[in-house]
Amino acid sequence: MLQAAHVARRITRRALLASSAALGLGALLLPRPHGAAGAESQPRILLFSKTAEYRHDSIPDAVAALTALGDGHGFAADATEDAAVFADDTLAAYRAVAFLMTTGDVLNDGQQAAFERFVRAGGGYVGVHSASDTEYDWPWYGGLVGAYFRHHPDIQPATVLVEDRAHPSTAGLPERWERTDEWYDFRANPRGQVNVLARLDETTYSGGSMGDDHPIAWWHAYDGGRAWYTGGGHTSESYREPLFLQHLLGGIAYAAGLVSAATGAGGA
Repeated sequence: MLQAAHVARRITRRALLASSAALGLGALLLPRPHGAAGAESQPRILLFSKTAEYRHDSIPDAVAALTALGDGHGFAADATEDAAVFADDTLAAYRAVAFLMTTGDVLNDGQQAAFERFVRAGGGYVGVHSASDTEYDWPWYGGLVGAYFRHHPDIQPATVLVEDRAHPSTAGLPERWERTDEWYDFRANPRGQVNVLARLDETTYSGGSMGDDHPIAWWHAYDGGRAWYTGGGHTSESYREPLFLQHLLGGIAYAAGLVSAATGAGGA
């Protein structure tokens, strides 16, 4: 049986709710059912953080933060690294699956086929950071995530230029979003295949190699489902940043079909 991650939470539910109010996240708050039956009726997402290559030390912080976001915003999150959950009957319980800093080949052929069926049936995908450093030999997944990782410079501050001010994952962000992270370059620019939410200003940091158009977060409809990706999230500190948590919350809500891409209103 899957269990929500029971790890020390440095971000309390109270702090999350306070930051949500300050940042205008009320539109993303979902009704909170009461009692056991109500808990069973909550939308559920799956947090999948299996790694076959590099493993991020920040994974426990990410799991804790996303679980706490669910606690505070009316959805339930189950965390696992067991790829056996990628089966039709298990995936049917979820609105979206988050590949949370996965790396390498994490699913076998049968598990890949089950996940493809999940998305084609209307399921959602959330990719965080090294989700783009995952499953290089699975072309369908490459289309889902939008772009594969190529390399990165050292962790450093940079300016993120927010292009889309309507999507729920970027609506409350500043147009020039200053933050510190490990900034990915991708093997190909996904623009034209996805809807770009934000790009990096390479003049504000060292080591970027994609030029003036360097997408770093995006969304798209894909093969019957919904996909959202952010290149941020390498550091533990990311999961204590109110703006980054807002970014994640909006992406999850979109991928799960709880808000629309254009307005943040309820619906798929």
